[in-house]
Amino acid sequence: MSVFQQPVSRYTVSRLVVEATGRYELNLVSSAYDRGIPVVIAKPSAVRQYARATEQLAKTDKIDARIIAEYGAVVKPRIRHQESKNIRFLRDLLVRRRQLMEIRTKELNRNSIMGSGRLAASYRRHLKQLDQEVSWIDRQIEQAIDQESEWSERKTLLSTVPGVGNVLIHTLLADLPELGTLNNKQIAALTGLAPINRDSGRSKGKRRIQGGRGTIRVILYMATVSAMQCNPVIKAHYNQLVAKGKHKKVAIVACMRKMITILNAMVRDNCVWSF
Repeated sequence: MSVFQQPVSRYTVSRLVVEATGRYELNLVSSAYDRGIPVVIAKPSAVRQYARATEQLAKTDKIDARIIAEYGAVVKPRIRHQESKNIRFLRDLLVRRRQLMEIRTKELNRNSIMGSGRLAASYRRHLKQLDQEVSWIDRQIEQAIDQESEWSERKTLLSTVPGVGNVLIHTLLADLPELGTLNNKQIAALTGLAPINRDSGRSKGKRRIQGGRGTIRVILYMATVSAMQCNPVIKAHYNQLVAKGKHKKVAIVACMRKMITILNAMVRDNCVWSF
């Protein structure tokens, strides 16, 4: 696929900004990387918010192209580093695993309601097939991680934490490459676990979490709930917050934030669990 008909060497390209379009942008991004062009894959919501801020409400392909160009020039969003094919494959595997688990959950719910009589065998066959597919995906994930020596070392390190399983570790390796390179506040904000202020004058609003990488937050929630039973640090932190009168959901979010900061520190300092 030839994306650029004219040579780009005559230009000084600071960044090529494209909207995320559900993988349809990847051919363009790959061609840009091959030519040494820095790429930004922008969130459509961020571009749309910029358009509203500049009072541009109309939406056509031509207008969108101009708005995206303005957004890149004014905001200067962070450049996305090129990923290896193995890392891209690992991310695709994780997405596929989530899809299969969602289908499996729906089938289990249907089975509990309708899985009797003649239909029981149909649900059993489908669930067995889904389990086989998930097992195959898990083997592919392990092989992909083994091909990345740094990831293999990180997995060994993170697996020493009570309550942290393979699903969370795989998700962090693929979707949070910044782990170990940021401070506590930055890693909490990146995962959407930093409380956001809502203050104005003398009014003090409730702090709420928002934004961040939702897929990581969902998996981290499940891992934290598990860690509250078997991890002495997370369990003690949760009990302490509840004893102080914190709502249980607020306490769980605080434990999630503590969990990700601990994992971040472990990767940063290259040390195993020793609490």
